[in-house]
Amino acid sequence: MTSSTFAGSLKNQSNNSLKTATQGSSLADILERVLDKGIVIAGDISVSIASTELINIRIRLLIASVDKAREMGINWWEGDPYLHSQSQALLAENRELSLRLQTLETELETLKSLSQLSAIESHDTSPNDEAHSSDA
Repeated sequence: MTSSTFAGSLKNQSNNSLKTATQGSSLADILERVLDKGIVIAGDISVSIASTELINIRIRLLIASVDKAREMGINWWEGDPYLHSQSQALLAENRELSLRLQTLETELETLKSLSQLSAIESHDTSPNDEAHSSDA
């Protein structure tokens, strides 16, 4: 085999190389395919000692676009208040209501203690107590 024949066979081999599914695809192309079709990753993890199962963890992961997820009937994010623009307003209102509740509880405790104090004072100055003290 001459050097020109060997060089020609190398050219043919490089032109006839196997092409893989990802060859020539950028990360964006792969991501677009995954989001368009969706991908499910599932796995189970079990921890056992002497054939007694201690922990069993089931992992299910779905990666898909929002449109694909809606097609599959998955839309949990639409009802989650933390993912809506109103969530910050709801959190602020919750903080305000908690503060008001704490203030009201403090006032109620103050009123209870004043009521108990006034009951004790009225009991100390009752006419029955004066009659008992004059007998002594």
